[in-house]
Amino acid sequence: MHPPNRRARRAARMSAHPLRLRQVFVRGLQLQARLGVHAHEKAAAQRILVHVELAVEDESAAVGIGPDDLARVVDYERVVAAARDAVARGHVMLVETLAETIAAAALVDPRVKLARVSIEKPDAFPDIASVGVTIERTRL
Repeated sequence: MHPPNRRARRAARMSAHPLRLRQVFVRGLQLQARLGVHAHEKAAAQRILVHVELAVEDESAAVGIGPDDLARVVDYERVVAAARDAVARGHVMLVETLAETIAAAALVDPRVKLARVSIEKPDAFPDIASVGVTIERTRL
C-alpha cells in the first residue's frame, strides 16, 4: 500500500482539528494621506479609503461560544490604529506599499491567518468613482 499523498494528509489533519475562522473587518476607513507618484500627491494629502478583512482563527469556536473577553479576539480598534499609523509615517509612493504595510501589521497577531487590504483613491480622477489596489497575504 502506498503512503497517503500530501493532499490526503492535509485533509486528515483538517478533519481532526478543524480550523474555525471568524472574519474581522474594517470598511471605509477614511484618511488623509500623502500617497502617490505625482508632485501634487507628494505636496498635499488626499482622501483615501482603507478596507481590511482578516480571517482570524477562533480556538473557542470548536467548543462553543467562548468567553466574552476582549483578550481572546482580534480587536478591530488595533487594526484601525495600525492603518492610521501607517499613513501618519509620511509620504508613500505606491498604494501597494501602504496596503502591504497594513497587512503586515495585522499578521503580527498569530491568530490572523489571512489579511486582505484594499486602498482606494476616490478623488484621483473626476470621472471615476475610485482607483486603488487590493492585496491578500497569508501567514506562512
